[in-house]
Amino acid sequence: MNEQFSIRAARQSDAVAIKDLFQNTVLTVNRLNYSQEEVEDWASCGNDISHIEDMINTHYFIVAVSQKSQIVGFSSITLKGYLHSMFVHKDFQGKGVATVLLNEIERYATAVGIKRIMSEVSLTARPFFEKRGFVVEKEQKYKANKLSLTNFVMTKG
Repeated sequence: MNEQFSIRAARQSDAVAIKDLFQNTVLTVNRLNYSQEEVEDWASCGNDISHIEDMINTHYFIVAVSQKSQIVGFSSITLKGYLHSMFVHKDFQGKGVATVLLNEIERYATAVGIKRIMSEVSLTARPFFEKRGFVVEKEQKYKANKLSLTNFVMTKG
């Protein structure tokens, strides 16, 4: 385990921090690959906190927490193997957070018998997932709120 953060199950009390991390990451990190209008539209998908609360209840949903108890990343997967989310705080990019999160997601998937993981991956995250053995099945346009953004259906297993 990385000394700078630990992994634990997400709690309902984490929902606001997860929402903020999602929106801030999209607006800053994903701005490298998407227009300002696109990231603003995408970030607005996080406005409904009840959606995050529902995912905490229905997905295997984990968070990476810093030594200062700050949530610095999160990821979630369904029992059908759909990797719904993987986001890392802008200040913790490149520090191994996503690797540790994905390792735990893959450990869980193996433990519950998920043979194939599928995700819809942004332009920004594609290189990370390719390094981890995911393969692009197709490029697609995914509707955020108002706009359609380019992403990739990627699978592993």
